[in-house]
Amino acid sequence: MRRHRLLATHALAAGALVLAGCTAGPDDDAAPPPTTSESTAEETTGPDPTAEPEPQDPVPPEPRSLSVTVSGDVLIHSGVWESAEIFGTRTGRRAYDFRPMFESIKPVYDKADLSLCHLEVPLAEPDGPFESYPVFSGPPQVVDGLKWAGIDACTTASNHSVDQGFEGLERTLDVLDAEGIEHAGTARTRREARTPTVLEVEGVEVALLSYTYGTNGLPVDEDKPWSVNLLDTRRILAEAARARRAGAEIVMVSVHDGLEYQVEPSESQLQVFDILTRSEDIDLVYGHHAHVVQPVDKINGTWVAYGLGNFIAQQLTSQPETYRGVTVRFTFTESADGSFRVRYPKLVATLITPYEPSTPMRVLDIRAALADPDTDPALVPSLREARRQIRDSSRQEVG
Repeated sequence: MRRHRLLATHALAAGALVLAGCTAGPDDDAAPPPTTSESTAEETTGPDPTAEPEPQDPVPPEPRSLSVTVSGDVLIHSGVWESAEIFGTRTGRRAYDFRPMFESIKPVYDKADLSLCHLEVPLAEPDGPFESYPVFSGPPQVVDGLKWAGIDACTTASNHSVDQGFEGLERTLDVLDAEGIEHAGTARTRREARTPTVLEVEGVEVALLSYTYGTNGLPVDEDKPWSVNLLDTRRILAEAARARRAGAEIVMVSVHDGLEYQVEPSESQLQVFDILTRSEDIDLVYGHHAHVVQPVDKINGTWVAYGLGNFIAQQLTSQPETYRGVTVRFTFTESADGSFRVRYPKLVATLITPYEPSTPMRVLDIRAALADPDTDPALVPSLREARRQIRDSSRQEVG
């Protein structure tokens, strides 16, 4: 089992400190003990210093807690990388600078113990060529932006995983490794495919599993069928159980499935999420692919997010829902039996600003943008409408 330590420091368990009362001797300047006319009173003494201290009940340790953020599709259309090119010209850091694009959402990721993305497209060489829909090949510089924004790991199983063949799949994982971002869903070797991704976060072992319904009809190499995790509930249940046996304390499953642009979950999603949430080995199920926000709900006692919308993309402006997304922070708290359960989800509504040749795209934390006096007043109605629609689609209160 691969174990990846994301945090360099961990709290050390402190032993219980039992304080025993100490007895001071008589003060040299104290008055003598009182006497009576018939006899001297018995001398008063403190506790016997040789006596065993009274036993005290040990203080139970605080239950461990862990916060995880998950967000929507990272889908790099031409307007996205052209925006990064504009930012690159402005900052001078690199030819394609994605950091300003993600600046608004960075505080949300920074507050979480573990932040995850869904990198839907394969990555090209640094100088391209880059390709947009329908067969993607994105600039690898996006990974620098994601890392800077606070992303720790990405799921990579999607319908675009083999858009650039096995070479593109392999290159994508190499770029993630070079930036120190962990990944799950695709693999370069059979051994890598068989080894669950387990992240050590605040002393808790967290397994990350990722699967896709298919690859848009593009073939996965016949001699490498293990390179993309295809959706199979029996396989998922078996791999979740294997991760548990290997020591994972929390198991999260990312599912790339559903009908594009449909707010309601598809029949396939409903069936898959129902099966997975019945497993005692799985603690959270969340999804991508619809490109619009879908419900966040509790199924069979387990929290799910059917679809998180788009994190960054440039789809049809006639479908404003595709410019909206939700980042959900799930807080896991340890129970008395040692298991972890989500105490509550917190939803952060996001909006992608449209691309214009003079105006690069940004991902905005809607609540923060509405509170910012520098936000363009012309953008305020779109922010408010997006928050309302995300609240209705997710069926949850949003920030």
